[in-house]
Amino acid sequence: MAKRGNRMQHRGLRLRQLLGLGGIVSLVPLALPVLALTESVGSQGIDARRLHDAPYSLTGDKIAIGQVEIGRPSQFGLDKVASETLPVVVRRVLVLDGWARADEYVDGHAANVASVMISQDKLRTGVAPEALLYSGAVGRLSDRSAQPEECLAAQSVALQNGGDVRAINFSFGEPLGRDPRPNPVLDGNALLTQCIDWSSRTHGALYVIAGNQGSGGIPIPTDNFNGLNIAYSRQVNGEFNKIDFSNLGSEPTVQSRRATAPETNVGPRRSITLVAPGSDIELIDPDGQVRRSSGTSFASPHVVGTIALMQQFVDRQFRSGAANWPLTGRHPMVMKAVLLNSADKIKDNGDGLRLGMSRTLVDDANRSWLESDAYRDPKIPLHSDLGTGHLNAYRAYQQLAPGATGPDQAIPAIGWNFAELEAQPATVHDYEFAEALQAGSFLSATLAWERVVDLVDANRNGLYDLGEGFNDQGLNNLDVYLMPADEDDIANSLWSSVSEVDSVEHIFYQIPETGRYKLRVIYQQRAHSEPTQPYALAWWSVPAP
Repeated sequence: MAKRGNRMQHRGLRLRQLLGLGGIVSLVPLALPVLALTESVGSQGIDARRLHDAPYSLTGDKIAIGQVEIGRPSQFGLDKVASETLPVVVRRVLVLDGWARADEYVDGHAANVASVMISQDKLRTGVAPEALLYSGAVGRLSDRSAQPEECLAAQSVALQNGGDVRAINFSFGEPLGRDPRPNPVLDGNALLTQCIDWSSRTHGALYVIAGNQGSGGIPIPTDNFNGLNIAYSRQVNGEFNKIDFSNLGSEPTVQSRRATAPETNVGPRRSITLVAPGSDIELIDPDGQVRRSSGTSFASPHVVGTIALMQQFVDRQFRSGAANWPLTGRHPMVMKAVLLNSADKIKDNGDGLRLGMSRTLVDDANRSWLESDAYRDPKIPLHSDLGTGHLNAYRAYQQLAPGATGPDQAIPAIGWNFAELEAQPATVHDYEFAEALQAGSFLSATLAWERVVDLVDANRNGLYDLGEGFNDQGLNNLDVYLMPADEDDIANSLWSSVSEVDSVEHIFYQIPETGRYKLRVIYQQRAHSEPTQPYALAWWSVPAP
């Protein structure tokens, strides 16, 4: 009876947390047909299953990823609820900056999220079943802000595996109304948001954040600059191709009763960067039982698992000595640019002109990316609900596979690069395509860089400690232009992405006539004293036959 009571207590806590997260839980009998973890990881979803098999053999092997939650998954040998046959095998479980104790803060929601990433169940295999997952719990929250403890837990996870954790999942957040700042707004300066942007640069981990902004939810830290914020899709005709109706997007109109302002980013900067499956996902509880649930909580771990697959590929190529494979391929900015640039927007007709995309993604009003202001306005790089499109793990692999090509070389039709621009004098990098591009085809290009946030390190130990804070040093302004290869005046560019407020620029443009083209990256405006500005650029085009 004691074990059953604990189990029910865990499930009750999980249900309360899901309702707070905007998740929708379904306590369904196991006799229902197999639905979604099978499908969301397969070709109907992110198409990661094909990467598990030969010739790719990408399973996340030896790649460390992380998770921060209120609670944590169970671990066999530590927690009573975990059996020897539990298919979700966590590498280590932590609470704040220490190891977890037996049966402490075991939580269904955390276990469900972990199962999306690393489940080894034969029917419900996770995105990266052989990745090493380090899971950190914050513990039960009081009425005060728990951002200092959440930052401490994130740092603890980032320092695992010898400090080599490639991506960290956040399927929870903080209410804006509980932020201790006077009249708090989503301007990127809540302590937890600054912590994530600092940790991303300091620890080399790409943070993936679940959740939307909106009414009385958990919008902190969705106002980060250096991570990814994930909305979730649902299935239509068997395919994950439509934003779920419960997503609030980047520009919600409903105001929280607890907040003095609408819970949306200050200014025109949008929050959603990418969409992943999150509706009716099959999940595994701490005791190995299966349930279904919906929410952004289960979309973001699809992204983290995909990053593990891509990181395994980068490591394999680097260790093999393959050409054009520098160690900078591991960098969070490279992962960010690759995932965003390879996302599905508009289904290809079979002629390759739409970059071989596998689905048309639509918003709640059935409008596609081509009907958005992001497609029409160079100052808006992201769709308010769809970001740059729907996660596609196989296309991310295709985006990454050619390796790095710098501006000192003619670039292939598909590729990426990590480089730095000098601040004084401001420099320009031109990436000229080796071949002419096909008229009527689309070109996709994504530029990503990072905001600089410094730790106010009172005791000078190089670590965040409770009571310390951060200083925002600002975001430099970079732009990207599509130009004829022989043109040198940006006034004569064909298209551009020139947001003044984002850390991402994104071009999706139809080539008007067959010819030679180039991408130009410009250091437009300096905001801090760093001598150089690192960035990652990814591109995908169609060469003329």
